[in-house]
Amino acid sequence: MKTTIFRKPTDDEIRVLEAAGNRADDWSAIEVTDGFATSQMTGCRLHGHVRIGRNTVLRNSEVRNYDIGDNVIIESVTALECRCESSFGNGVKVATMNENEGRSVTIYEGLTAQAGYLAAVYRHRSRTVARLTEMAEAIAAAHRSHIGHIGDGSRISGARFIRETNIGRNVTIDGCSVLQNGTVGDNSFIGVDVKAYDFITAQGVHIDNGSIIERCFIGEAVIMDKGFSASESLFFANSHCENGEAASIFAGPYTVSHHKSTLLIAGMFSFFNAGSGSNQSNHLFKSGAVHQSVHLRGCKFASGAYIMSPAIEAPFTMVLGHHSRHHDIADLPYSYLIENNGRSMLIPGANLTSYGTVRDIEKWPKRDKRKVGGDIINFEEYNPYITGKLIRGLNILNTLKEENPETELYGYNKVFIKAANLRKGTSLYNKCIVASLGAMLRDGRPSGCDGRGEWVDLAGQFITKRAVGEVLEALESGEIATPEELGRRFGEFAANYADYAYSWAADTLAKILGHTPDEEELKDTVTSAENIHASLRKMTDNDRRNDCSMEMSVGYGIDCDSADERALDYRIVRGLD
Repeated sequence: MKTTIFRKPTDDEIRVLEAAGNRADDWSAIEVTDGFATSQMTGCRLHGHVRIGRNTVLRNSEVRNYDIGDNVIIESVTALECRCESSFGNGVKVATMNENEGRSVTIYEGLTAQAGYLAAVYRHRSRTVARLTEMAEAIAAAHRSHIGHIGDGSRISGARFIRETNIGRNVTIDGCSVLQNGTVGDNSFIGVDVKAYDFITAQGVHIDNGSIIERCFIGEAVIMDKGFSASESLFFANSHCENGEAASIFAGPYTVSHHKSTLLIAGMFSFFNAGSGSNQSNHLFKSGAVHQSVHLRGCKFASGAYIMSPAIEAPFTMVLGHHSRHHDIADLPYSYLIENNGRSMLIPGANLTSYGTVRDIEKWPKRDKRKVGGDIINFEEYNPYITGKLIRGLNILNTLKEENPETELYGYNKVFIKAANLRKGTSLYNKCIVASLGAMLRDGRPSGCDGRGEWVDLAGQFITKRAVGEVLEALESGEIATPEELGRRFGEFAANYADYAYSWAADTLAKILGHTPDEEELKDTVTSAENIHASLRKMTDNDRRNDCSMEMSVGYGIDCDSADERALDYRIVRGLD
């Protein structure tokens, strides 16, 4: 690669530049390339050190202390300036999950969902948190400069104030209001009236239409649009937020909120969808805003859903209504949590029969827009983490029934379960456990990978708790000293995920059978799993058919003259033909 050589403008060039309306406090602090043409700059004001790359064009803009790369266009910018030494968003502390800063994460370029999760959740490992903070602060120190940078191929037009902000390669900034103390990742778009303070965006981010972010990390391929407001929050890969508000949240991959009336506050989310008017209350007006809620992978809030923190829901829980008793249903996945006469009623396993669950699981990998992929994401429907919860959930339901076999209403951790729903949930959990074990035995192989024991969902990555502990020990000892090394360790586990899952499934099956399964028993489990999976899919297919039945055609074909025409309108609009 040819090294770019910079030089000072010649006296003749300076005369031509000034004739074109350009001014500089000190032309000797300005650097251009050997191929510089005076036509590249018109009507600009230059302050301090400014370096202009090859084929870069500046028009009608004020620039202070910036290195500008090759093939950049900067036009009609009120102020592109680095007024003081800055780390450009690196080193900012974000009060995620807890508004009183109890889980603050120090952000930096390259922060992943897994590293952010460790820093926010593992507060009981003070040395871990200290080491992660030290790494982040070292990166911030390495970025400290009084000179900002614009990457090759970027275009900035119609912006008002861009201050102490580094811009990556091939970035488009069109009409933003303020970018201050931040970093914009490669291939990102920042649009009209956007205001961002103390922030970092990863690659491929899209922020537009008056959105406001303050003290936030915005991960790869995240979309923020239509005036969304976010503060003190972390958003990871493929999240999509519009119209509403977020305050002090850890938004794991695929956190979605589209409605003006939606507030996400003081909680953890991932693979999440917020219905209109959904809300969480993060304090009880006693000790202040100190409480948090955790909504595990795949949770959904129906319109108007409300949770009073603290509370926790299991993966793939659908929440309807208001719930203020601080429920803990972390080990009862695929459930409906509904409000009935002021009570929180749980329907265990109901989401296993919902086509919406299948649709969600299938759509997420199709909507993965990442190019770099720093966040590790597992999309597997059947996995040790959720299957472990299914097993614990089954034990909970069986214990409730055994302790009080005659009752029609069971109480568990601030929720109530009807006897009929408990029986059905028990059956569904049994089926899903077999389907899960067989799928993992089918997809992996015995390879020496030890996946036994408890698993966790590390902000999108399924991994054994033991492996996380080993990473933490390596981090605390200094064996892992950089974010790259940390990511590599998690990546090594991810590369062998299927074999680790196989190990867990084989060990779990052995516990169920009371002996190590032979080859024939393993094959039988896989076959049974495939049959049960098919039966579960029949349930969800029936759910879809019901949702697509003519009973749901009310309001279609309003000007049609016959039932057949109305049915045709309905099928065409719904895409059923």
